[in-house]
Amino acid sequence: LDKYLCLREYYEKNNENVSDKQDNQNQIEYRVEIICNQSIQDDVIELLEQEISDIQYTVIENVNGKGLSSKKLGNTTWPEMNFLLFAYTDLSGAKKIKTIVEFLKKKFPKEGISVFFSKCEILP
Repeated sequence: LDKYLCLREYYEKNNENVSDKQDNQNQIEYRVEIICNQSIQDDVIELLEQEISDIQYTVIENVNGKGLSSKKLGNTTWPEMNFLLFAYTDLSGAKKIKTIVEFLKKKFPKEGISVFFSKCEILP
């Protein structure tokens, strides 16, 4: 509960709208990819599910890689691992995810978290 209150305060401080009000279009427009240290996987998922009640996502665990500051290879030299979460969302959801990731970066500055958005469309 404490982390949710902090997120609400972060939204308010940054003048973000925390309601579930949708933008004019409620269509899937973006593919979202979050790559993050596994140590905060539960925090990421809990906040996403709280703020976007209908979010659907896929998680791929044990992701290796090298970011700006360190490697995460799951071996004795670089023991940490990442996970990858991807989802498809509308503009409103994308904005919420961006704010959630910004909040988590401030809360966990040493854990490594990145988010990427790609435009997408559903073929008829």
